[in-house]
Amino acid sequence: MTTYTAPIEDMMFLYEKLRNNKNYNEIEKYKEITPDLVKDILDEAAKINQNIILPLAKAGDENPAVLENGVVRTPPGYKEAYSKFIEDGWMSLSCDPKYGGQGMPKTVSAFFDEMLSSASLAFKLYTELTLGAYNCIRHHASEDIKNMYLPKMVEGKWSGTMCLTEPVCGTDLGILKTKAHEQEDGTYKISGQKIFITSGDHDLTENIIHLVLARASDSPPGTKGISLFLVPKYIVKENGSIGPKNGISTGSIENKMGIKGSATCVLNFDEATGYMIGPKNKGLNSMFTMMNLERIIVGIQGLGLSEIAYQNSLNYAKERKQGKSNSSKSQNGSADLIIEHADIRRSLLNMKSIIEGERALCFWLSQQTEVSLNHNEPKTKQEASDLVSLMTPVVKSLFSDLGMEITSDAMQIHGGYGYTKDQGIEQLYRDNRITPIYEGTNSVQAIDLVFRKLINKNGDIVENYINILRKDIETESSELKPYQEKLKIYLEKLIDFTAWIKEKIKDSKDDANAASNDYLKVLGYVALGHSWLKVLEVSFKEVSNNKKFYEDKIQTAKFYFHRVLPRVESHYSSAISGSGYIMDFKFN
Repeated sequence: MTTYTAPIEDMMFLYEKLRNNKNYNEIEKYKEITPDLVKDILDEAAKINQNIILPLAKAGDENPAVLENGVVRTPPGYKEAYSKFIEDGWMSLSCDPKYGGQGMPKTVSAFFDEMLSSASLAFKLYTELTLGAYNCIRHHASEDIKNMYLPKMVEGKWSGTMCLTEPVCGTDLGILKTKAHEQEDGTYKISGQKIFITSGDHDLTENIIHLVLARASDSPPGTKGISLFLVPKYIVKENGSIGPKNGISTGSIENKMGIKGSATCVLNFDEATGYMIGPKNKGLNSMFTMMNLERIIVGIQGLGLSEIAYQNSLNYAKERKQGKSNSSKSQNGSADLIIEHADIRRSLLNMKSIIEGERALCFWLSQQTEVSLNHNEPKTKQEASDLVSLMTPVVKSLFSDLGMEITSDAMQIHGGYGYTKDQGIEQLYRDNRITPIYEGTNSVQAIDLVFRKLINKNGDIVENYINILRKDIETESSELKPYQEKLKIYLEKLIDFTAWIKEKIKDSKDDANAASNDYLKVLGYVALGHSWLKVLEVSFKEVSNNKKFYEDKIQTAKFYFHRVLPRVESHYSSAISGSGYIMDFKFN
């Protein structure tokens, strides 16, 4: 079984030393959230994740959720852990106090999301979709619906889902077939089938609030005719109590490669009562409030699984003896610990440099997200929103892809033991494998980035981001200069790549399409380099105050700049070779 220690020291370093976004610090309601308060929250979060939720990972994998006589039953221990989870208020951490939440910013809740992803991703999914549904309802529903449903969801007594995918459509939602027929009382009868519904049914909560995309009977075809509906598992009476069961049934639970404790359901809607959320035929706009948040959270899932994979690999490397290293320190010809082998050290540093860079980038993005939601100045909010829009597909895709790399390397470090179930390492690989797929596959994310996010109605967003990087690279600092110079080399590659992409979008969309994944990774690796530059800026100033911690940061950054950042070159060179030889190939 895997072990896990929440990386609180690194999280607090970010919160105390890199919470330097002027616009974020101008948000009035967060000024009372002190580092001491955050430290207390993270300490308590570590306890529940390490002691109660971590054991659920193995339990859920060995005893998956099952459908028995029409009832979905979660794995052993889930109900007790969930009761403790909501009793301690973790569901409400980042929710609006108006509905019973604690009002913590995403600069804090993102750390909790990472811990929970490390401890048990399958368990986390029962809570995660509720928060996504909560955000969608809060932004788009009527006041009556918000007041009726949100307090129970914030409390954790009711949970939520999002129901998009159907047998006939995944990404291409314009061809969905679920129908909505309006009734005289203004409600709708929803009929159709949804598949791959995370936490679609379970025994953890009193009610499940489904957000369902469907087409009203008088709406046009395609994406322009899609509306969003709130469809509860049980009808809620006017006094807020639970009434009769709605017309929803669970057809089956998917038998999956990983996250087996999470019930991924086929749901059948048979004249189920639903309530329209947001304007008619604008359902996709409403749903993307939820989807965009989920995509960032999926990136954090990859980060969390990478962290626990790294911790267990490091511990194993310090205990396992095998072979003689070239700089052997062993006595009497005995074998060395594998951490003495250069390639094992390289692999561990690769993990560590990526993980800590990701955490720093995620912290930067969480500040931008809060500015986009809560700043008083509209222009400032919009600029932050554009940066969040640009970086969302990067965080979702790069973090989840690198999660696959890191969990695979963790298995390699463990050798044959990593391939067996006893250590729990292969489960991390299997659990993470869904993250590049759900909430929009990583290829879709890359295409979205290239064709929709680089430039929008507000201007050249990627150019604005590049200018932020340019400014930080040009800061006068003798200690930072070697790192600034190296980042500058690869920033120039990003600039050249961006110009190439923009040109190809105009005259050769296949070239741009074939290069999209490479472009996303180039932007991502440069963004991680920028995050490391900000970490180094603090580390060189503070090293005398905590020599061990900051020298560790400096040495880890050195590895990133020398060993990881140069990946930019291969992605760039590969991408600009074009797509002719790809599109002209004749498959038999």
